[in-house]
Amino acid sequence: MKPKIFVTRRIPQPALDRLSGEFEIELNEADRVLTKEEILKGTKNCDVLLCLLTDTIDEEIIKVNPKLKGIANYAVGYNNIDIEIATNLKIPVSNTPGVLTQTTADLTWSLILSVSRRIVESDCYAREGKFTGWGPMLLLGNDIFGKTLGIIGAGRIGTAVAERAFGFKMKILYTDNKINKNIETNLGATKLELNELLGQSDFITLHIPLNEYTNHLITKNELKLMKDSAIIINTSRGQIIKEKDLIKALQDNEISGAGLDVYEFEPKISKGLKKLKNVIILPHIGSATIETRTAMGMLATNNAIAMVKGKKPENIVNPQIYKKTDSKESA
Repeated sequence: MKPKIFVTRRIPQPALDRLSGEFEIELNEADRVLTKEEILKGTKNCDVLLCLLTDTIDEEIIKVNPKLKGIANYAVGYNNIDIEIATNLKIPVSNTPGVLTQTTADLTWSLILSVSRRIVESDCYAREGKFTGWGPMLLLGNDIFGKTLGIIGAGRIGTAVAERAFGFKMKILYTDNKINKNIETNLGATKLELNELLGQSDFITLHIPLNEYTNHLITKNELKLMKDSAIIINTSRGQIIKEKDLIKALQDNEISGAGLDVYEFEPKISKGLKKLKNVIILPHIGSATIETRTAMGMLATNNAIAMVKGKKPENIVNPQIYKKTDSKESA
Protein backbone atom coordinates (compact mmCIF):
# COMPACT_ATOMS: atom_id res chain seq x y z
CA MET A 1 0.00 0.00 0.00
CA LYS A 2 1.39 3.39 -1.01
CA PRO A 3 1.85 6.17 1.53
CA LYS A 4 -0.60 9.05 1.23
CA ILE A 5 0.15 12.68 0.34
CA PHE A 6 -2.30 15.56 0.66
CA VAL A 7 -1.73 18.29 -1.94
CA THR A 8 -3.62 21.45 -1.02
CA ARG A 9 -3.88 22.82 -4.57
CA ARG A 10 -3.14 21.60 -8.09
CA ILE A 11 0.51 21.96 -9.10
CA PRO A 12 2.03 21.34 -12.58
CA GLN A 13 1.26 17.88 -13.97
CA PRO A 14 4.87 16.60 -14.23
CA ALA A 15 5.17 16.96 -10.45
CA LEU A 16 1.86 15.17 -9.87
CA ASP A 17 2.96 12.40 -12.22
CA ARG A 18 6.16 11.98 -10.21
CA LEU A 19 4.19 11.91 -6.96
CA SER A 20 1.81 9.27 -8.30
CA GLY A 21 4.68 6.82 -8.58
CA GLU A 22 5.34 7.03 -4.86
CA PHE A 23 2.09 8.13 -3.22
CA GLU A 24 -1.63 7.78 -3.15
CA ILE A 25 -2.56 11.40 -3.87
CA GLU A 26 -5.40 13.35 -2.31
CA LEU A 27 -5.60 16.55 -4.34
CA ASN A 28 -7.63 19.72 -3.95
CA GLU A 29 -9.13 19.96 -7.42
CA ALA A 30 -10.83 23.30 -6.71
CA ASP A 31 -8.94 26.36 -7.92
CA ARG A 32 -9.04 28.13 -4.55
CA VAL A 33 -7.36 28.27 -1.16
CA LEU A 34 -8.76 25.63 1.18
CA THR A 35 -10.37 26.48 4.49
CA LYS A 36 -8.63 25.49 7.72
CA GLU A 37 -11.23 22.77 8.26
CA GLU A 38 -10.49 21.31 4.84
CA ILE A 39 -6.75 21.33 5.49
CA LEU A 40 -7.28 19.67 8.87
CA LYS A 41 -9.36 16.95 7.26
CA GLY A 42 -6.80 16.32 4.52
CA THR A 43 -3.83 16.35 6.87
CA LYS A 44 -5.41 14.02 9.42
CA ASN A 45 -4.81 10.86 7.43
CA CYS A 46 -1.83 11.67 5.21
CA ASP A 47 1.83 10.77 5.55
CA VAL A 48 3.10 13.99 3.95
CA LEU A 49 1.45 17.39 3.50
CA LEU A 50 2.35 19.34 0.35
CA CYS A 51 1.11 22.89 0.87
CA LEU A 52 1.39 26.40 -0.55
CA LEU A 53 2.39 29.75 0.89
CA THR A 54 -1.30 30.67 0.91
CA ASP A 55 -2.02 27.85 3.39
CA THR A 56 -1.62 28.66 7.07
CA ILE A 57 -0.18 25.55 8.70
CA ASP A 58 -0.51 26.25 12.40
CA GLU A 59 -0.08 24.18 15.56
CA GLU A 60 -3.54 22.65 15.34
CA ILE A 61 -3.00 21.41 11.79
CA ILE A 62 0.48 20.07 12.52
CA LYS A 63 -0.69 18.21 15.61
CA VAL A 64 -3.86 16.77 14.06
CA ASN A 65 -1.85 13.84 12.69
CA PRO A 66 0.68 12.21 15.07
CA LYS A 67 1.99 10.12 12.16
CA LEU A 68 2.76 13.07 9.87
CA LYS A 69 6.19 12.49 8.34
CA GLY A 70 6.79 15.86 6.72
CA ILE A 71 5.55 19.16 5.30
CA ALA A 72 6.73 20.11 1.82
CA ASN A 73 6.07 23.78 1.11
CA TYR A 74 5.64 24.76 -2.55
CA ALA A 75 7.37 28.12 -2.05
CA VAL A 76 10.65 29.71 -1.09
CA GLY A 77 9.16 31.41 1.96
CA TYR A 78 7.79 29.38 4.85
CA ASN A 79 6.36 31.95 7.25
CA ASN A 80 2.99 30.27 6.63
CA ILE A 81 4.15 27.28 8.71
CA ASP A 82 4.72 27.12 12.47
CA ILE A 83 8.31 25.94 12.17
CA GLU A 84 8.87 25.86 15.93
CA ILE A 85 6.03 23.41 16.51
CA ALA A 86 7.09 21.24 13.56
CA THR A 87 10.66 21.16 14.84
CA ASN A 88 9.60 20.28 18.39
CA LEU A 89 7.64 17.35 16.94
CA LYS A 90 10.61 16.28 14.77
CA ILE A 91 8.61 16.91 11.58
CA PRO A 92 10.79 18.03 8.66
CA VAL A 93 9.71 21.11 6.70
CA SER A 94 11.09 21.87 3.25
CA ASN A 95 10.85 24.72 0.72
CA THR A 96 11.75 25.31 -2.93
CA PRO A 97 14.62 27.83 -3.06
CA GLY A 98 16.81 28.72 -6.01
CA VAL A 99 14.55 27.67 -8.87
CA LEU A 100 12.58 30.92 -9.00
CA THR A 101 15.51 33.33 -8.70
CA GLN A 102 15.83 34.31 -12.36
CA THR A 103 12.09 34.37 -13.00
CA THR A 104 11.44 36.71 -10.07
CA ALA A 105 14.32 38.94 -11.14
CA ASP A 106 12.77 39.12 -14.62
CA LEU A 107 9.43 40.19 -13.15
CA THR A 108 11.16 42.80 -10.99
CA TRP A 109 12.64 44.28 -14.11
CA SER A 110 9.29 44.09 -15.89
CA LEU A 111 7.90 46.31 -13.14
CA ILE A 112 10.86 48.71 -13.20
CA LEU A 113 10.44 49.20 -16.94
CA SER A 114 6.64 49.30 -16.89
CA VAL A 115 6.27 51.78 -14.03
CA SER A 116 9.02 54.11 -15.23
CA ARG A 117 7.68 54.22 -18.80
CA ARG A 118 3.98 54.15 -17.79
CA ILE A 119 3.35 51.08 -19.94
CA VAL A 120 0.06 49.95 -18.38
CA GLU A 121 -1.30 53.48 -18.28
CA SER A 122 -0.33 53.98 -21.93
CA ASP A 123 -1.94 50.71 -22.96
CA CYS A 124 -5.22 51.74 -21.31
CA TYR A 125 -4.98 55.19 -22.91
CA ALA A 126 -4.65 53.66 -26.37
CA ARG A 127 -7.39 51.05 -25.84
CA GLU A 128 -9.82 53.71 -24.63
CA GLY A 129 -9.46 55.59 -27.92
CA LYS A 130 -7.72 58.58 -26.38
CA PHE A 131 -4.69 58.41 -28.66
CA THR A 132 -5.15 60.94 -31.47
CA GLY A 133 -1.52 61.42 -32.44
CA TRP A 134 1.99 61.96 -31.12
CA GLY A 135 2.52 64.81 -28.68
CA PRO A 136 5.69 66.12 -27.03
CA MET A 137 4.21 65.95 -23.53
CA LEU A 138 2.18 62.75 -23.92
CA LEU A 139 2.62 60.27 -21.04
CA LEU A 140 6.15 61.27 -20.12
CA GLY A 141 7.98 58.73 -18.00
CA ASN A 142 11.46 58.36 -16.54
CA ASP A 143 14.74 57.13 -17.99
CA ILE A 144 16.34 54.01 -16.53
CA PHE A 145 19.69 53.93 -18.33
CA GLY A 146 22.44 55.39 -16.16
CA LYS A 147 20.24 55.89 -13.09
CA THR A 148 20.80 54.56 -9.56
CA LEU A 149 19.28 51.28 -8.41
CA GLY A 150 18.94 50.55 -4.69
CA ILE A 151 18.56 46.89 -3.75
CA ILE A 152 17.23 46.03 -0.30
CA GLY A 153 18.38 42.47 0.26
CA ALA A 154 21.27 41.26 -1.91
CA GLY A 155 20.66 37.52 -1.77
CA ARG A 156 20.03 35.31 -4.79
CA ILE A 157 17.21 37.37 -6.28
CA GLY A 158 18.73 40.72 -5.37
CA THR A 159 21.97 39.65 -7.04
CA ALA A 160 20.10 38.56 -10.20
CA VAL A 161 18.36 41.95 -10.32
CA ALA A 162 21.72 43.70 -9.97
CA GLU A 163 23.18 41.65 -12.82
CA ARG A 164 20.40 42.86 -15.11
CA ALA A 165 20.97 46.45 -14.00
CA PHE A 166 24.57 46.25 -15.20
CA GLY A 167 23.31 46.17 -18.78
CA PHE A 168 21.58 49.50 -18.19
CA LYS A 169 24.86 50.95 -16.87
CA MET A 170 23.17 51.79 -13.59
CA LYS A 171 24.92 52.72 -10.39
CA ILE A 172 24.10 49.87 -8.03
CA LEU A 173 23.62 50.36 -4.29
CA TYR A 174 22.57 47.67 -1.84
CA THR A 175 21.84 47.14 1.82
CA ASP A 176 22.12 43.76 3.50
CA ASN A 177 23.33 42.14 6.71
CA LYS A 178 26.20 40.66 4.76
CA ILE A 179 28.72 41.98 2.26
CA ASN A 180 28.02 40.72 -1.26
CA LYS A 181 31.49 40.49 -2.77
CA ASN A 182 30.07 39.18 -6.04
CA ILE A 183 28.18 42.32 -6.99
CA GLU A 184 30.78 44.59 -5.46
CA THR A 185 33.61 43.05 -7.48
CA ASN A 186 31.80 42.26 -10.71
CA LEU A 187 29.21 45.05 -10.86
CA GLY A 188 30.80 47.83 -8.85
CA ALA A 189 27.98 47.81 -6.30
CA THR A 190 28.28 49.81 -3.07
CA LYS A 191 26.91 48.71 0.30
CA LEU A 192 25.08 51.41 2.27
CA GLU A 193 22.85 51.71 5.30
CA LEU A 194 19.14 51.68 4.49
CA ASN A 195 18.52 55.40 4.99
CA GLU A 196 21.45 56.33 2.75
CA LEU A 197 20.26 53.98 0.03
CA LEU A 198 16.72 55.36 0.16
CA GLY A 199 17.95 58.92 -0.26
CA GLN A 200 20.27 58.22 -3.18
CA SER A 201 18.33 55.73 -5.33
CA ASP A 202 16.13 56.41 -8.33
CA PHE A 203 14.70 52.88 -8.19
CA ILE A 204 14.35 50.85 -5.00
CA THR A 205 13.56 47.15 -5.06
CA LEU A 206 12.84 44.82 -2.15
CA HIS A 207 14.22 41.27 -1.91
CA ILE A 208 14.11 40.31 1.76
CA PRO A 209 12.20 37.70 3.77
CA LEU A 210 9.39 38.65 6.12
CA ASN A 211 10.27 38.46 9.81
CA GLU A 212 9.95 40.52 12.98
CA TYR A 213 12.69 42.87 11.78
CA THR A 214 11.45 43.44 8.23
CA ASN A 215 7.72 43.75 8.96
CA HIS A 216 6.83 47.39 8.09
CA LEU A 217 10.46 48.13 7.24
CA ILE A 218 9.14 50.77 4.83
CA THR A 219 6.77 53.29 6.43
CA LYS A 220 6.07 56.99 5.94
CA ASN A 221 9.42 57.80 7.55
CA GLU A 222 11.39 55.80 5.01
CA LEU A 223 9.24 56.98 2.10
CA LYS A 224 9.98 60.60 3.03
CA LEU A 225 13.69 59.88 2.61
CA MET A 226 13.19 58.89 -1.03
CA LYS A 227 13.46 61.25 -3.98
CA ASP A 228 10.14 62.59 -5.26
CA SER A 229 11.12 61.05 -8.62
CA ALA A 230 11.86 57.62 -7.10
CA ILE A 231 10.03 54.37 -7.87
CA ILE A 232 9.71 51.50 -5.41
CA ILE A 233 9.25 47.85 -6.45
CA ASN A 234 8.14 44.99 -4.19
CA THR A 235 8.21 41.35 -5.33
CA SER A 236 9.14 39.93 -1.91
CA ARG A 237 6.49 40.14 0.86
CA GLY A 238 3.68 42.66 1.10
CA GLN A 239 3.96 43.28 4.84
CA ILE A 240 7.41 44.80 4.41
CA ILE A 241 5.71 48.01 3.24
CA LYS A 242 3.08 49.73 5.38
CA GLU A 243 0.50 50.00 2.64
CA LYS A 244 -1.48 52.98 3.89
CA ASP A 245 1.74 55.01 4.09
CA LEU A 246 2.68 54.00 0.55
CA ILE A 247 -0.74 55.02 -0.75
CA LYS A 248 -0.44 58.43 0.91
CA ALA A 249 3.05 58.94 -0.52
CA LEU A 250 1.82 58.07 -4.02
CA GLN A 251 -1.27 60.26 -3.69
CA ASP A 252 0.81 63.22 -2.55
CA ASN A 253 3.50 62.62 -5.21
CA GLU A 254 6.13 62.22 -2.51
CA ILE A 255 7.46 59.45 -4.75
CA SER A 256 6.91 58.95 -8.46
CA GLY A 257 5.50 55.45 -8.59
CA ALA A 258 5.40 51.86 -7.38
CA GLY A 259 5.27 48.35 -8.83
CA LEU A 260 3.76 45.69 -6.58
CA ASP A 261 3.35 41.93 -6.89
CA VAL A 262 2.59 41.39 -3.18
CA TYR A 263 0.36 43.11 -0.63
CA GLU A 264 0.14 43.72 3.09
CA PHE A 265 -3.28 42.07 3.39
CA GLU A 266 -2.97 39.66 0.47
CA PRO A 267 -5.05 38.57 -1.38
CA LYS A 268 -6.92 41.77 -0.53
CA ILE A 269 -5.58 44.77 -2.44
CA SER A 270 -6.30 48.16 -0.91
CA LYS A 271 -8.85 50.25 -2.80
CA GLY A 272 -6.46 53.17 -2.60
CA LEU A 273 -3.90 51.31 -4.70
CA LYS A 274 -6.46 50.36 -7.32
CA LYS A 275 -7.40 54.01 -7.85
CA LEU A 276 -3.85 55.22 -8.47
CA LYS A 277 -2.40 55.51 -11.95
CA ASN A 278 1.19 55.73 -10.75
CA VAL A 279 1.22 52.18 -9.38
CA ILE A 280 1.15 48.84 -11.19
CA ILE A 281 -0.51 46.01 -9.26
CA LEU A 282 0.03 42.36 -10.17
CA PRO A 283 -1.61 39.21 -8.72
CA HIS A 284 1.52 37.67 -7.12
CA ILE A 285 3.01 36.25 -10.32
CA GLY A 286 6.70 36.54 -9.41
CA SER A 287 7.44 32.91 -10.21
CA ALA A 288 4.61 32.42 -12.72
CA THR A 289 6.29 30.82 -15.69
CA ILE A 290 5.67 27.27 -16.88
CA GLU A 291 9.33 26.37 -16.45
CA THR A 292 9.71 27.77 -12.94
CA ARG A 293 6.42 26.55 -11.48
CA THR A 294 7.18 23.07 -12.83
CA ALA A 295 10.67 23.16 -11.33
CA MET A 296 9.17 24.21 -7.99
CA GLY A 297 6.76 21.30 -8.19
CA MET A 298 9.52 18.81 -8.90
CA LEU A 299 11.60 20.16 -6.02
CA ALA A 300 8.65 19.93 -3.61
CA THR A 301 7.95 16.43 -4.89
CA ASN A 302 11.53 15.26 -4.34
CA ASN A 303 11.42 16.70 -0.83
CA ALA A 304 8.16 14.89 -0.08
CA ILE A 305 9.52 11.56 -1.36
CA ALA A 306 12.61 11.92 0.83
CA MET A 307 10.42 12.62 3.86
CA VAL A 308 8.23 9.56 3.43
CA LYS A 309 11.34 7.39 3.02
CA GLY A 310 12.81 8.76 6.25
CA LYS A 311 15.60 10.60 4.46
CA LYS A 312 16.71 14.20 4.92
CA PRO A 313 15.17 16.42 2.20
CA GLU A 314 17.58 18.43 0.09
CA ASN A 315 15.83 21.69 0.96
CA ILE A 316 15.26 21.26 4.67
CA VAL A 317 14.15 24.31 6.64
CA ASN A 318 14.66 22.81 10.11
CA PRO A 319 17.79 20.64 9.75
CA GLN A 320 18.31 20.55 13.51
CA ILE A 321 15.83 17.67 13.80
CA TYR A 322 18.39 15.47 12.03
CA LYS A 323 21.40 16.38 14.17
CA LYS A 324 21.28 13.33 16.45
CA THR A 325 20.69 11.02 13.52
CA ASP A 326 23.54 12.59 11.52
CA SER A 327 25.96 12.28 14.46
CA LYS A 328 25.15 8.58 14.89
CA GLU A 329 25.62 7.95 11.18
CA SER A 330 29.02 9.64 11.22
CA ALA A 331 30.16 7.90 14.42
